[in-house]
Amino acid sequence: MSTLPSVAFLGLGHMGGPMAANLVKAGYAVTGFDPVPAAAEQATKDGVTVVASAVEAVGSADVVVTMLPNGRLVLDLYDEILPTAKADALFVDSSTIDVADAREAASRAQAAGHRAIDAPVSGGVAGATAGTLAFMVGGSEDDFGSAQPLLEVMGRKVVHCGGSGNGQAAKICNNMILGVSMIAISEAFVLGEKLGLDNQALFDVASNASGQCWALTSNCPVPGPVPTTPANHDYQPGFAVALMDKDLGLASNAVRTNGVDAELGLRAAELYHRFNEGGGGGLDFSAIINDIRTRSTEEDSK
Repeated sequence: MSTLPSVAFLGLGHMGGPMAANLVKAGYAVTGFDPVPAAAEQATKDGVTVVASAVEAVGSADVVVTMLPNGRLVLDLYDEILPTAKADALFVDSSTIDVADAREAASRAQAAGHRAIDAPVSGGVAGATAGTLAFMVGGSEDDFGSAQPLLEVMGRKVVHCGGSGNGQAAKICNNMILGVSMIAISEAFVLGEKLGLDNQALFDVASNASGQCWALTSNCPVPGPVPTTPANHDYQPGFAVALMDKDLGLASNAVRTNGVDAELGLRAAELYHRFNEGGGGGLDFSAIINDIRTRSTEEDSK
């Protein structure tokens, strides 16, 4: 008989589905719920015991993992399931939500007699499928320690970032760096093209000089230099523009709330929001280079 904790997994979509499947492969008994029939069907094929409601899924689970689109949904779901969850259950929210919402969710769970951590992820669908996600965790040392073995099944890197909400704080700060970096790299490539500089030549210089960064060497926004990037596959995500827009929106809220003079972060949020609203939402976030290139051409014609 397995001594592993039983798991309820709520939210079995593009990220949650593969994460739950990896827990099943590792020997965890996983009961899940998702209102989308296709997600529930795939999870069933992956060995998850799919039930008809979130309340039923939670039942006698030792650990409850949630992966939902936004903080409002997380808080509403917690209100629904906290009263019927097993005493002292550990709630693990892997959604990417506002820091304040994450802290409120933890507070509600604790007030109901449960334990709680926020554990947002980085690594996208590919990382969720491969079990190589990075987890940024906020919560007590004890609760982090309880969740760590389970998180290490789904991820390659698990970092305890401090108290409740600090996992979300780390996530939005990291993605603000990423968004700003990709815009800067894209602008540099477009400028290089205007100056007659070959993209490969610029990559060879910048990737071995002070311009080197992950957005350049692992997710280069132009086809050619890094064959595995979305730029070589019609900018299929990857990490979609719509998700970058969401994350930078969360970062912008935190910037304004905390009085931080973050001009580049706020401007990056504006540019990705414009690109998302203009129809780029389903593309990889590196496709921002095409928006920059188009607008640069428009400037030339004025």
